[in-house]
Amino acid sequence: MNYEAQYHRKLTSADNAISAIPSESIISMGMRVATPPALLKALEKRVRADDIKKLKVYYMRCGGIAMKTIFQEDLLDRVRPFSSMLTKDEVKLAKKGFAKGKKYINYVPISFSRYPKIIKNQVNLDAFLVTVSPMDKYGYFNFGTSGDYAIELSRHADRLIVEVNKNMPRTSGQTLLHINEVDAIIENDIPLIEEPQRETSELDKKISDYIAPLIPDGATIQMGIGGVPNAVCEQLVHKKDLGIHTEVITIGMMNLIKSGAVNNSRKTLNTHLNVFTFAIGDRALYDFIDGNPSMACLPVSYVNEPQTIAQIDNMISVNSFIEIDFNGQVNAEFTDHQFSGVGGQLDFIRGVYYSRNGKTILASSSSAQGGKISRVVPRLNTITTDSRLDVDYVVTEYGCCQLMGKSTTERTHALINIAHPDFRDSLLKQAKAHNFI
Repeated sequence: MNYEAQYHRKLTSADNAISAIPSESIISMGMRVATPPALLKALEKRVRADDIKKLKVYYMRCGGIAMKTIFQEDLLDRVRPFSSMLTKDEVKLAKKGFAKGKKYINYVPISFSRYPKIIKNQVNLDAFLVTVSPMDKYGYFNFGTSGDYAIELSRHADRLIVEVNKNMPRTSGQTLLHINEVDAIIENDIPLIEEPQRETSELDKKISDYIAPLIPDGATIQMGIGGVPNAVCEQLVHKKDLGIHTEVITIGMMNLIKSGAVNNSRKTLNTHLNVFTFAIGDRALYDFIDGNPSMACLPVSYVNEPQTIAQIDNMISVNSFIEIDFNGQVNAEFTDHQFSGVGGQLDFIRGVYYSRNGKTILASSSSAQGGKISRVVPRLNTITTDSRLDVDYVVTEYGCCQLMGKSTTERTHALINIAHPDFRDSLLKQAKAHNFI
């Protein structure tokens, strides 16, 4: 088959590609790096021309691209965002809506591993929009940085529109997309969005000092995004035979791989492969995963599936929290408003529990807002890790405690001991008042 001829038959402008989406429709789009700028700009034009009457958008982490196009405040009478993982900009927009008595952002709580299945079962998608790498001579595009839900939902939609960008890397794993599966193609060779690594602070390093000793040689690790995971990665460079099975590949994890500490030789699943479901970082990271056969980008329904994680011996999961209560229940998504989303934290906590010699570690600073608020609290209103039975190790800059198997009284004392000293007396009084001790 002549794939080049097929490519040119499907190649069109962004405006023309978007014109095929019904005036009242439901769509989804690639997340983070894979959010397609030219297609969303064309979609914005259709909304402003009053050619889109009602548009529901299901997605996670769209980044600034959608905020500058289809999610602008004056368009939200016709565009309805349904997000399962909010960015800071979406939070700001949501708060603007609350102040006006309007619902600008619809939050859909779904754990990352279940997202593709739930959307496929409950939502009929008219279109999926995503950025991909250029087609090869065999007729295959590549999802590049973003396997996540794109691998599955792109094939669930009635219409698949791809924005080809030569800067999108080609990754190994299950990221191939054949031209026969694509309905329309546009080209837009612009720099990919980047998130440079934040410098690790002294606070991050103090927290990582308690985490690194919990990770033995031969462990397989999952790290979240942020200063603490980066600081942990910096401390692990002298470990041996580490493996990676993680939701996200970051600059910190790339540097750990480059150090030689990671070889995946002792993994009990996907031996010799760094497994991930999306990547976010700088150009150096995108170049590192480009064509790298050791970097396997797989669907989130596999990577984050607890039954997958359970098959990996010595699995260590490191994630953050906003608050933890005396029972050991965790809030990782809500402050005075929806702050982010459930994400994959609970996926890994559930899976690691069944991993032989596995450990889950939840780490954050002991206080927030410049020391005004304690992250250790008596009781939570919003719970991300919804079972107090699942939480194991908790770390702040003041120490590490293990909650698994401990009574509520023991948990309370342990958490107060790693809380910020300024709050310990008041926490002790509240513990007594609530009959925890």
